[in-house]
Amino acid sequence: MKVLIIEDDLDNARSVTEAAEDAGFETVCVHTGMEGVRAFQTVVPDVVLSDLVLPDIDGLEVLARLKKADGSVPVLIMTAYGTVESGVRAMREGAYDYVTKPLDLDDIQSKLRRAYETSRLRRQVSTLKQSVRERFTATGMIAESAGMKRVVTQIEALADTSATVLIRGESGTGKELVARALHVDSKRHEGPYVAVNCGAFADNLLESELFGHEKGAFTGAVATYKGAFERADGGTLFLDEIGDAPASVQVKLLRALEEKEIRRVGGKETFKVNVRLVSATNKDLDAMVAEGTFREDLLYRLNVVTLTVPPLRERLADIRPLADRFIARSASENGKIITAIRPDFFEALESYNWPGNVRQLRNVVESAVLLSADGVLTADSLSLPGRPRSASSDGLRLPEGMTLEAMERAILEERLRANNGNRTVTAEQLGLSRRTIQRKIKEHHLPF
Repeated sequence: MKVLIIEDDLDNARSVTEAAEDAGFETVCVHTGMEGVRAFQTVVPDVVLSDLVLPDIDGLEVLARLKKADGSVPVLIMTAYGTVESGVRAMREGAYDYVTKPLDLDDIQSKLRRAYETSRLRRQVSTLKQSVRERFTATGMIAESAGMKRVVTQIEALADTSATVLIRGESGTGKELVARALHVDSKRHEGPYVAVNCGAFADNLLESELFGHEKGAFTGAVATYKGAFERADGGTLFLDEIGDAPASVQVKLLRALEEKEIRRVGGKETFKVNVRLVSATNKDLDAMVAEGTFREDLLYRLNVVTLTVPPLRERLADIRPLADRFIARSASENGKIITAIRPDFFEALESYNWPGNVRQLRNVVESAVLLSADGVLTADSLSLPGRPRSASSDGLRLPEGMTLEAMERAILEERLRANNGNRTVTAEQLGLSRRTIQRKIKEHHLPF
């Protein structure tokens, strides 16, 4: 615990220093405002105790400069005038508290302890926020593949704009992680991030969840409820599975985007909202517009900018680093020790088609970690639907007398079949260009 004391009266400075040290604080004492401002940068105190009247700049100017340097450090102001007005003015300008002269040393000790606890909690919150930012920022995403590198570049370009973004991609590809990155990398990162899955609510409940409701608006509405738009004010609202929003909600969404205001269910008053909207879907919204199940004007509003997250089968280079992250996280959270990972473990992951994308990869890897009895991960540790548990049974068997040409055909056919005919992934796995794969398919008359 460290306190910076700024006091030009030597007797008072000595008394306050002794009181602070008796309370368990390490003290640094200076005698002018500018000395205090300079010491603040080098001492890095938990609390500052400054006199209001100083020989150069006054305590309020010191307060303003310290708040600008680091607003998390509580500043207490000492005033000799004994008036409530001077103390209230100091607090109005950002002081944590004030004490009056003649000084009550017990009161100073008590207020220093409270201020230190506030400082400690503020720094914990700041550290937690920074941890969240580091976890969800675009630069923290696994992006070894060309497709994900492109997504990260787009996030960095869009984060500080106010553009409405539509994220497209298959289920499980990580669309919400993209939405979180758009938020934490933006100027709105200090504001709230609110996520709503439009497919998780019945039609009438989704409207209430998004726009809120007034007490008595419907059966069960026993109190006024603030919807997601109000809760996200000043921040970002993420609407997942936007294609599942019913027609009645689509109309209100369009109005909220156009007018930047909402009305609670059962209410008459409208509320202005300052929200950046990010939505996501795994459905073909253009086809839904053609079918008449999704409003075209709403799609235009949502689709100002589109980000497409590629499926995992097109992100071969990301599979191993993703698996490494999931192994480390699962082992840490569950107290497991992984001593070795066999090459066939990663080979099995990279040869699988991943219909459930990154979500499925995470579940499969976490399951392998949890069920590992000896701390060694192999291909047999993996439970992959449609794939034999034994890696050896899935290997290529070469009958005696097989020619090199026949072997090449068999390897190519086996890889293409495992990848559902995807030529790009097959080319990456075999270390060949896509053009070479296409040529060899024709040469061997393969049905792909």
